[in-house]
Amino acid sequence: MTQNEKTIPVIIVGGGQAGLSMSWYLCRENVDHIVFEAKTACHSWDDERWDNFCLVTPNWQCQLPGHPYQGKDPHGFMVKEEIINYVKGFADSFSPPLREHTAVTSITRHENGGYRVVANEEVWHARHVVIASGAYQDAVIPGYASAIDSSIYQVHSQDYRNGAQLPEGSVLVVGSGQSGAQIVEDLFLEKRKVHLCVGEAPRVSRFYRGRDIVDWLADMHFYDLTVDNHPLRDGARDKTNHYVTGRNGGHDLDLRLFAKEGVGLHGTLQTVRDEVAYFLPDLRENLDDADKTNADIKKSIDAYIAREGIAAPAEAPYVPVWEPDGSNAPLDLKAAGITSIVWCIGFRPNYRWIDVPVFNGANKPVWHRGVTDAPGFYFLGLPWLHTWGSGRFSGVSRDAAWLASQITGKDVPVA
Repeated sequence: MTQNEKTIPVIIVGGGQAGLSMSWYLCRENVDHIVFEAKTACHSWDDERWDNFCLVTPNWQCQLPGHPYQGKDPHGFMVKEEIINYVKGFADSFSPPLREHTAVTSITRHENGGYRVVANEEVWHARHVVIASGAYQDAVIPGYASAIDSSIYQVHSQDYRNGAQLPEGSVLVVGSGQSGAQIVEDLFLEKRKVHLCVGEAPRVSRFYRGRDIVDWLADMHFYDLTVDNHPLRDGARDKTNHYVTGRNGGHDLDLRLFAKEGVGLHGTLQTVRDEVAYFLPDLRENLDDADKTNADIKKSIDAYIAREGIAAPAEAPYVPVWEPDGSNAPLDLKAAGITSIVWCIGFRPNYRWIDVPVFNGANKPVWHRGVTDAPGFYFLGLPWLHTWGSGRFSGVSRDAAWLASQITGKDVPVA
């Protein structure tokens, strides 16, 4: 045992909604524990979202343990400040043993069993460790970005706030997932000329046949589907989220409509060389695939409505409002007046500080429902840890209750 080593049964790494949910259950079960958070409990919502950020899932899906959404707009979409207040209100509701501004820099196996955890140079020994730090640590920016002329301002989506942050001129947004599509709309509404590199992200309509599609999918028990029963199984974790928005009450994000109204659409960005952007010839394919995903979701809802005999208004099939001309021409950034690039191509997890045999050859953690093969070592809050909602406000409570049952050795009911 290391001199001055402290001992505690459970250590939770990460003080976001996942770590706090875990703490809530352990507090209820009277399990002594501590939550280490490198920054602050709400920092990802406060520091890594743009000003007009809002939820893309309806407020009624906010179901943190003992703290369901209680506002007046369950079918609305909380904006950034409301999300922060919701998470802070959750933390205030039970006063977790939270240590903010305390970074965990090392986790290793302990010679007496359990794990040695180093946090702000303090050494701890815990029988159980829950990694709830998320999967979005390292922002992805391609290597060739460093060779782009410094006169072109570059920012990752986590650091984008609003159009005023960018220099005057046109903007190239790279990536059409949830962040990219919403940031394009944000800039478009600010009257900026925008170009978008469209990737393979699928899309979904906000409303269909009189209801939010999320309401239909909930009734169809889609959100109860476990990753073990998903057609893609573990592959579901690698799928990009569907783009849609909750802004101003919620609506579709149709990239074709953006193009019709003046946004320049291009295929997947291949590289930028000498300030000229080159694209893969996949724009039409990516748009068609996104529309097909949306159509397939609607067909499943149609089948459910018919099967259950539900009275719902009919809706005409979607008709594309714009088609690419197939040119796939390179884009000279300076000739196009582009002064900014917003990278919206995601994140990589960073687990370099964990020296525990819980990773596969691709350095990805391996678990079942968050439980790894290393006794007492768990993950929480990751996409499709167990269900679609595992990384969201809607499903993290169920996962936390399950892990609490593994730690306590008894059934822990979901709040």
